[in-house]
Amino acid sequence: IDLDTARQELEEFIPHVKNISDSSVKKMAGRDLMRFKEFKKQGIAVKFGRFTQKENKQIQKNVEEFLSLTGLDSAEKLLFTSRFPEDKDTIHRLKTEHHFCEKISEGIPRPWRLIYYRARKMFDPNNYKGRYTKEEKEKLKKYQALHGNDWKKISELMSRSNLSVAMKFSEIKSAVNYGPWTKEEVRKLISAVKEVMRRKLKAENPSSPSSLDQSNRDVWIDREQLYQSLPWTEIETKVGTRYWRQCKQKWSSILTSKLTRGQQLYRGTNGLKAKINLIKRLYETKAEDTSEVNWDELSNTIGDVPGAYVQSKFYKLKVSSVPLWRRKTFSEIIDYLYEKKLPELEEKL
Repeated sequence: IDLDTARQELEEFIPHVKNISDSSVKKMAGRDLMRFKEFKKQGIAVKFGRFTQKENKQIQKNVEEFLSLTGLDSAEKLLFTSRFPEDKDTIHRLKTEHHFCEKISEGIPRPWRLIYYRARKMFDPNNYKGRYTKEEKEKLKKYQALHGNDWKKISELMSRSNLSVAMKFSEIKSAVNYGPWTKEEVRKLISAVKEVMRRKLKAENPSSPSSLDQSNRDVWIDREQLYQSLPWTEIETKVGTRYWRQCKQKWSSILTSKLTRGQQLYRGTNGLKAKINLIKRLYETKAEDTSEVNWDELSNTIGDVPGAYVQSKFYKLKVSSVPLWRRKTFSEIIDYLYEKKLPELEEKL
């Protein structure tokens, strides 16, 4: 199918597909669209957010079955083929012949890419090596001086994952400040986010003028993408005095206040409406566990705020409204809020 049709059909399952690049949409049309339609027939919704224990077990089962089918002797060879250059051609041939994409995602209603990344995280032996020793930290500094930010190369030399070496180096090199953020630091953070987002939007839509150009107004901050994945190590470098995790946390707090334009969206009539909508939407998800909820997608029940903000409001709602909530399952809490609290809030509204 053509690109526009693919995007249109995928939108039913992935509302934010308009923000996904053309090349990714093409891949999803091939790997995911038919799967999503099959899940829909079974009454199963496409999921995002944290993987459940049940899904992790299914991934493990899928990987083990594929290894048995192909005769490959390790998940590392299957998922990190570049580490085995002498076997690379054979592994690629086996993956193609036995439909690796379909097999690895069997029984899991999520985009293939997310399942693949989750499998890589689960089966990478380099992810479970514990804390860095002093010797490893020194090696990391030496390799970075030699190879720059080629984390793939450095990860091979260190026998650690790409993400692990990149994040550890950012912590080592940062002149970290643990005090309150200064106005200058906040200015640098916002400027850094603007810069990476301007570049990202331009890459995704090279022909259309970016709303980020209107920097005299805060139009740019309304974009949903601003609280999606951002290159935090790059932003950390631009800020200079904080490491990546601090930048990420600060950005989340800036979004919460800035995107709501200082309005008290969770008070008065608006607050009642937000609670009512939040309970209804959570009930409609039929989620059995909090990890099955995509809090970012629920954010428009309260306003243009990050998913973490919605999650914190749900926590306060259950603590204040559900008796003995600690003894209840997630689905029991939602059922109680829907059956008992919702009518009370609607009457109050």
